[in-house]
Amino acid sequence: MKSKTLPSYLKNSYLSGRVSVSASKEASITVEAAIAVPIFFLAVVSFIYLMEIMAIQTAMRSGLQYAGRKASEEACVITMIMPSRLERDVVQAVGAERLDRSIVIGGSGGVRCNGSHISSRTGIGELEVTYQVGLPIPMFGVPPLKYQEKMRIKAWIGYEKPGFGSNREDTVYVTDTGMVYHRDYHCTYLELSIHMVPSGNIEDLRNQRGGKYYPCERCMRNGGNGVYITNTGDRYHNSLSCSGLKRTVYAVLLSEVVGKGACSRCGR
Repeated sequence: MKSKTLPSYLKNSYLSGRVSVSASKEASITVEAAIAVPIFFLAVVSFIYLMEIMAIQTAMRSGLQYAGRKASEEACVITMIMPSRLERDVVQAVGAERLDRSIVIGGSGGVRCNGSHISSRTGIGELEVTYQVGLPIPMFGVPPLKYQEKMRIKAWIGYEKPGFGSNREDTVYVTDTGMVYHRDYHCTYLELSIHMVPSGNIEDLRNQRGGKYYPCERCMRNGGNGVYITNTGDRYHNSLSCSGLKRTVYAVLLSEVVGKGACSRCGR
């Protein structure tokens, strides 16, 4: 009895089909790898440059603080800000070599303090350092990123012992946005009375002037069960550390508060 065998063309067809499927899978894996690997490396490079930008920002803030201290000391001789000297002090604090090998456009020569100034009347100055950062990713054409750091200084004018001199001028206290001066540092208008209230009752509450409370633009991104308000403010806050709940008070001479009236409680 003769043995039966399958036609050879069926076997060859099966093997070729299996080979074609395997080749298709390998080609798909190759294409996916070709796409995923560059994206992964781009993400890693972007993260590295993000860390470098944060490091540069921190260094610039520290350098501006160093330059601000020197400017405060020198302001007792002449109340004037020289941008070129500020730039030199910032570069010295950060390090010229560090800036030259960084992604700051222009390196140590790319630091600008042209927007800095100081008041000859109050001795309060605004220091500003600006610079640009260039990301070396030519394929995306990312434009230079502009950054700015600011700080405020007060001219150092020395210390006078209590009772020294017979014609000592009175010291009063002012705020950035206040329209009056205060003779008492603990005046109730200077001390913020912060208290917490349920967030559901905020629509029915009014401040001392009868005005409504509105959400703070800085800290009211996330809701909560309770919010913080003040008697004289018009904003409610979600965080006690919000800058809107802080008030900066300056001690100045009475002759320097030109245009400000006396406080109705402590200015008389």
